[in-house]
Amino acid sequence: MKKIPLGTLIKSDADPAKAIRALAPAGFECFSLSFWEGLGDTDLPKLADEVAAAAGETGTFISALSVYGNPLRDDGRGVATRGALEALLDAAPRFGCGLVSCFAGRKPGTSVQDSLPAWERLFAPLAEKAEASGLRIAFEPCRMGDIWKTGAWNIAINPDAWSLMFEAMPSPAIGLEWEPCHQVEALADPYAQLEAWLPKIFHLHGKDARIDRRLLAARGLYGSARWHASCFPGNGDTDWRPILDILGRRGYTGTIDIEGWNDAEWSGDRELEGQTRALAYLKSCE
Repeated sequence: MKKIPLGTLIKSDADPAKAIRALAPAGFECFSLSFWEGLGDTDLPKLADEVAAAAGETGTFISALSVYGNPLRDDGRGVATRGALEALLDAAPRFGCGLVSCFAGRKPGTSVQDSLPAWERLFAPLAEKAEASGLRIAFEPCRMGDIWKTGAWNIAINPDAWSLMFEAMPSPAIGLEWEPCHQVEALADPYAQLEAWLPKIFHLHGKDARIDRRLLAARGLYGSARWHASCFPGNGDTDWRPILDILGRRGYTGTIDIEGWNDAEWSGDRELEGQTRALAYLKSCE
């Protein structure tokens, strides 16, 4: 089975080229570069050249360019996110990258179904552009607190939504940026879901979650106390050996990039140590 490259996310405001040179010696093979709700004052061509140079020097590569925000908002934040999506698709070849990831967006306060037409109007031309350029777009399923009937961020929250999206737009250029974390938090089976949806999964985030079963049993789903917590691979409820087995057996061609800044036990000064521990764990699962 082909070895799956293992990398990590880099925030756009963290001097990505410097971060690549610092992190590559720790064993990270690729890097996913992420923006929040737009590009800000980033000089994207300049950044692309700097990042491509750092990747070339370190023998690594850029696995994904990402902007997380709600591109269906009718305000400045929505405009900035939409503009970033288009700019990242244009710039992806300069980064040596074939994948752009994002939230699917949602018309604030509406249901998944009621947001679907606006989503299709925005992403149909972007999907055509991506397909013509040999690029792909992957939707991150993070709920951001959204539910089926209403929300403020993202319609791509579960398999029911994915079915509606991919039936409405059966483009080979659109898929998912998946991770076990969101499935564990939804009390879903990540292994069965991965098997079922792998043809549409273009990118994996290395992030997990753990459930406090005693608290959940005592308080139920809707109590005031948080009964689940995001964490690094190796610290959660998912055994990543079956995950890696499914990916390898089914011919997954993407990467796994660790998503940091989510594990409370390995935050702040312990962040890098937490990420390198997660990397070592994932390597042990191969």
